[in-house]
Amino acid sequence: MAKAVARTARKPSVTSRRSPCPVACSLDIVGDRWTLLIVRDLVLGRSRFKDFAGSPEGIPTNILSDRLERLLEHGLVDQIPAPDGTKRLAYQLTKKGEALRPVLEALRDWGLAWDKSTRVLLK
Repeated sequence: MAKAVARTARKPSVTSRRSPCPVACSLDIVGDRWTLLIVRDLVLGRSRFKDFAGSPEGIPTNILSDRLERLLEHGLVDQIPAPDGTKRLAYQLTKKGEALRPVLEALRDWGLAWDKSTRVLLK
């Protein structure tokens, strides 16, 4: 079996944008129900496909694969060799991906303020 090869970002297609609005363009990348949860998991130190699949929200693996591919395509994550030395790959946030941390913190704070059933995972 061939060894997995790490990948870095590819240039996304600008032609698929629905408008030049920065909010709309950002939502085209991270505005679905799952992507920011994957970014949250990366911020929390998770890095492997199995870690993301095991999150309590229960993302289906086909959607997880698609969202990780989108994050790679848009330069928010890189694929790297797994830290445990296995042939599997892991993911890490790029500088662009790390720039979403304040967005996650703002969403966390909003959720804590307006939904009393929530609790802090992201510090």
